[in-house]
Amino acid sequence: MPETNRLEELSKRRKKAHARLLTLNSRVYQGFLEMESAAFADGALPKKQKELIAIGISVVKDCESCMQWHIEQAAASGASFEEIFEAVEVGIEMGGGPATVSARFALEVMESVALKPSGAQD
Repeated sequence: MPETNRLEELSKRRKKAHARLLTLNSRVYQGFLEMESAAFADGALPKKQKELIAIGISVVKDCESCMQWHIEQAAASGASFEEIFEAVEVGIEMGGGPATVSARFALEVMESVALKPSGAQD
């Protein structure tokens, strides 16, 4: 399956599960959404920095859906290719060899949201 289709499928599945949990009035899921909102709100650390932290953790946890979501959110919060790439590298260091496999997926997501190194030419 081409990477773009795979990423679209991940997004579609995440949105479908989100909608289903909301329809089922899951109190636990609603609590999770409230916690997520509080955790990623600007505070002593801005949202962008929190998303970068989440990227590193996502690489270590090898959660593809998490990597996709947090890379997209970091990019939307103004994170550059270099900032996201360094967050992926921190995940590699913290996760060791298995995290390099996750890092490859993170790079594919970064490419899918058109993040490029500063000064890169097409």
